Amino acid sequence: MIRMNRSKSRLYHSIFIYITLSPHLFCNNFIAHRLAESQQIPTNSGSTMATGQIFSRTTQALFYNYKQLPVQRMLDFDFLCGRETPSVAGIINPGAEGFQKLFFGQEEIAIPVHSSIELACAAHPTADVFINFASFRSAAASSKLALKQPTIRVVAIIAEGVPELDTKELISYARLNNKVVIGPATVGGIQAGAFKIGDTAGTIDNIIQCKLYRPGSVGFVSKSGGMSNEMYNTIARVTDGIYEGIAIGGDVFPGSTLSDHVLRFNNIPQIKMIVVLGELGGRDEYSLVEALKSGKINKPVCAWVSGTCARLFKSEVQFGHAGAKSGGVMESAQAKNKALKDAGAVVPTSYEAFESVIKETFEKLAEEGKIAPVKEITPPQIPEDLNSAIKSGKVRAPTHIISTISDDRGEEPCYAGVPMSTIVEKGMGVGDVISLLWFKRSLPRYCTQFIEICVMLCADHGPCVSGAHNTIVTARAGKDLVSSLVSGLLTIGPRFGGAIDDAARYFKDAYDRKLSPYEFVEGMKKKGIRVPGIGHRIKRGDNRDKRVELLQLFARTHFPATKYMEYAVEVETYTLSKANNLVMNVDGAIGTLFLDLLAGSGMFSKQEIDEIVSIGYLNGLFVLARSIGLIGHTFDQKRLKQPLYRHPWEDVLYTK
Repeated sequence: MIRMNRSKSRLYHSIFIYITLSPHLFCNNFIAHRLAESQQIPTNSGSTMATGQIFSRTTQALFYNYKQLPVQRMLDFDFLCGRETPSVAGIINPGAEGFQKLFFGQEEIAIPVHSSIELACAAHPTADVFINFASFRSAAASSKLALKQPTIRVVAIIAEGVPELDTKELISYARLNNKVVIGPATVGGIQAGAFKIGDTAGTIDNIIQCKLYRPGSVGFVSKSGGMSNEMYNTIARVTDGIYEGIAIGGDVFPGSTLSDHVLRFNNIPQIKMIVVLGELGGRDEYSLVEALKSGKINKPVCAWVSGTCARLFKSEVQFGHAGAKSGGVMESAQAKNKALKDAGAVVPTSYEAFESVIKETFEKLAEEGKIAPVKEITPPQIPEDLNSAIKSGKVRAPTHIISTISDDRGEEPCYAGVPMSTIVEKGMGVGDVISLLWFKRSLPRYCTQFIEICVMLCADHGPCVSGAHNTIVTARAGKDLVSSLVSGLLTIGPRFGGAIDDAARYFKDAYDRKLSPYEFVEGMKKKGIRVPGIGHRIKRGDNRDKRVELLQLFARTHFPATKYMEYAVEVETYTLSKANNLVMNVDGAIGTLFLDLLAGSGMFSKQEIDEIVSIGYLNGLFVLARSIGLIGHTFDQKRLKQPLYRHPWEDVLYTK
């Protein structure tokens, strides 16, 4: 019987389960990694990423899942660094195509938007960085598809919570195909004065303060993106600044490790010293220890592993990142700091002392002549976005549209200051909404009822009037609802529907000037103008329009006064003495009664009433009402599946 210790038993059990459940993922690298962990031997993920620089001033990226702010920050960084071409070659937004407008300095540019990764890579063969802002649910699939594109060399995965099994697949594929994965759960990386990923280094103010607009001499790598910003600032204060900085991400299985990037930095001539910020949990730092011991790194390394306070807690503590959890003594911050120091790294006694050891290391290199002073430059001024400038009170920007009737910026839309919920809760009707949106005030109930009656009475007047006829012909031609409706509405004018405004204008002028019916009618006749609101093709003095009678009855019952309408009745009496068809029509009734509504409610000044009449409010009421009927005729023709209309020959007089 073969006996083994408990740690090895657990190891082989893990290997057996992994092979059984995921045979297609199983590989020698994984076995080596797990064996190394069980024996407390550091590993470098089974292969070398190494070589050197992965970004330059001409690097271009494809941005997946469009986010306006990170893309604009990349472009602002480009402008700050004096790049000639934007670092974002294209945007991939699944299902969308076209262009996205953004700024490159003061110049507005259009960046192509592609519907798929394949199309974007084909359109931009020189873009070799893929910045993935997909959610954790789709980040793995889209990243793998990007890695399979021959043009893509580096993939940065921003999302947190990507399943570990998916991440292992990505790592395996990337290493086998000599590609680089940064993340998941990363803010990205930056090469000072050349290229940055997404939100790396934060705002432009922070980038300028950290001198990231030009290259320095320090290579920096960290697990934490947030701490990267802090360290960029620290390094800029005590050295000539960053040359390249990478945040590998805080997940348990990062696509590339601390040691991967340190070994890369060792091969970049411009980098003279390296700064590493690790954290408790995992064994990544031990592969860096081995690299230092074996002499693979010949540049000074200043390192600190955060999380030393974990020992103050009685139980295991999780420090934000998925990977920041100590699984034993070897994964503690203290153990890793000691191992790094023993291997030759410059390790401070605390994080507070980290800045001092970085400064001392840099100054020593400068004294030895290994670092040439970087010539400081003045970066260009980045134009501030209008919205942020307005918000900060730096500029006064004129608006382009004024609205006094509605506001949709709050939790709910408001009509003339009245919230939508209030309109519903109080049981307001269409008339109330019209009073708010047209007159900017809540009119008395009798006024809004009158408006609703007008809408109902004017909604339709049969299929033979010009508006309905046009709508029917258009609908039968197969046109859509809006086209059919507009076709009918375009006929509204002085001869059809438009007489309400004219009736109100002329009757108001005559009444206010105290003209008798005789003076008014005969004066209009001398001018060659028909009295609007008087006359009907069918109705007569002994067969009056029922709609007119209903409106007059309502007004006499509910209105405080009906002086304009009664004056119109006197005019009608005179015109009927001349011809039996010169009866008041619905246009005249609505026009004069609206004058009584405005004047009698006590809510409008004389100037406001004159303005309402001159602007054409009353004709708007007919347009609103008749739209209901025209829409009905459209639906009626489509429901009946009526064919294309052709006017009959016998109904046309053909003449020379």
